[in-house]
Amino acid sequence: MKKDIHPKYEFVVFEDSGANYRCDVLDKKPSRGHSVSHSNIKSKRSWRVNTHKRRFWLPSEKRWVTLFVSAKGIRTIDKRGIESVVAEMRRKGKKV
Repeated sequence: MKKDIHPKYEFVVFEDSGANYRCDVLDKKPSRGHSVSHSNIKSKRSWRVNTHKRRFWLPSEKRWVTLFVSAKGIRTIDKRGIESVVAEMRRKGKKV
């Protein structure tokens, strides 16, 4: 049984809402895939990263740093410390 695709659904456009859905610490970005119905009809969708705009105090530079971090990125900063995370970000070439 062949399923015909309606021309209206041939291309799905994901509009950018302007929000930052990319984690500065872990470089996580939105992923794409399909929503699959019970009848196995697939429609395109995206999974956004759970990002939050957070300020962190850098004691060595005596200033605040604002980062867009995911929930897992916040846990990484809690575990390793903001100094080592910022040092690694700078090694990768990011401006902090």
